[in-house]
Amino acid sequence: MLDTLPGLPLESACATRLQLATLPSSREHTAMTDRLTDALPEPVGRVLEDFVEAAKDALGPTLRSIVLFGSAAEGQMRPTSDVNVILVLTAFDRARADRLREPLRVAYAAVRLDAMFLLDSEVVPAAGAFAQKFADVLRRRRILWGPDPFTGLAIPRDALLLRLRQVLLNLTIRLRALYVSRSLREEQLARAVADAAGPLGTCAASLLDLEGKPAAAPGEALRHLTASMGSDWGETLAQLAACREGRALAPGVAGDVLFRILDLASQMRARAEALR
Repeated sequence: MLDTLPGLPLESACATRLQLATLPSSREHTAMTDRLTDALPEPVGRVLEDFVEAAKDALGPTLRSIVLFGSAAEGQMRPTSDVNVILVLTAFDRARADRLREPLRVAYAAVRLDAMFLLDSEVVPAAGAFAQKFADVLRRRRILWGPDPFTGLAIPRDALLLRLRQVLLNLTIRLRALYVSRSLREEQLARAVADAAGPLGTCAASLLDLEGKPAAAPGEALRHLTASMGSDWGETLAQLAACREGRALAPGVAGDVLFRILDLASQMRARAEALR
């Protein structure tokens, strides 16, 4: 991932629509499992179900909630997508954590499941410190088990604006380095372009939120944002989508797309810098 907080990526109708209830019994668990796998590729749903059960067994009473967020939560996974979950805990117990090491290793190998372990006392401070990621969690989350730990959570505007500027600057700097280090191999550069799509989309959603024009999801936000800019971004967005879906681009095109993304990130950062 191109953001600065591995394991992490504003309440919306989309988030509410995707939310699942607590799984309190085997009968209800089966019903919830069916609803979960209906919206996800079959291997992902199966691995998530196994991981949830393993986490409940390993972490026991210290586990409060398991939250899926990002593209998997909105049912928009692509071949390059990670599966991101947050486990909210009352305490981080070493012996219990040790029991989850192997299930997490297996889940990462199978579907690139990336887990964040967050104490319930850290939810509010983390939302302030990493406002960009938690704004995305609020937009795109699905409760896999337990109560929703983010109900009523508000992202401070100043924190979101500061973090948005930081993420856009970080993205710009890293894309320059990735171009120099990977552009001799088209497939590596295309993967770098694909990895940039997620941060770009979440930045677009945060920027529109701050401008008072919220969008339901990052992909939609990126389309809305580029439509408000002077030049035609349709081809670039199509090429970006092709990279995310693992489709090959014509020779030399990945470099052009990366430089267009650099231009887009710079324009977005200029808009963010103009906000107060």
